[in-house]
Amino acid sequence: MRAVVQRVARAQVRVDEDVVGAIDGGLLVLVGVGLDDVDDDAVSLARKIALLRIFRDDEGNMNRDVSEAGGSVLVISQFTLHGDVRKGRRPSFITAARPERAEPLYERVVAELRALGLVTATGRFGATMAVELVNDGPVTILLDTKRLF
Repeated sequence: MRAVVQRVARAQVRVDEDVVGAIDGGLLVLVGVGLDDVDDDAVSLARKIALLRIFRDDEGNMNRDVSEAGGSVLVISQFTLHGDVRKGRRPSFITAARPERAEPLYERVVAELRALGLVTATGRFGATMAVELVNDGPVTILLDTKRLF
C-alpha cells in the first residue's frame, strides 16, 4: 500500500456539494492499494501513520505523533498513487488493485486507525472527491508498505 501523509491545519473532502469528512488539524492521508497488498499491509500502514512523529514538541522539534498533538486523521482513497509514468505520458494503473479488492483494505486502514484511538474521518471510496487542505509546515511524508521493512 502507498500513502501520502500530510500534516494539516485543517482538511475536508466533498462529494458533490456535501462535506463527507473533515478535520480541524492532524493528518490528511491519501491511500492507494496495490495488486499485491494484503491485510498485513493495511495494519502496518495504519500503525506507521499513527506513530509518525511529525508534530512539533514544546521546543519546535518533530517529536510528537498525531495523538500526542491532539490531532485527527482524514483518510482518502486514491488509486492514482499506483500510477506508473515510466513509459509515455499517460499513467498506467495496472498495479492498482480493483475496487472490490481495494475497498476492504482501505477500510481496514481506517478501522485500524480508529482501533488505535484516533478520531478518523473519511472520504467516499470510489467517488469523485474535492479535497481541500491547509498544509502545516508543509510536512509531507511518502509511505510504501513494500519499503517500510
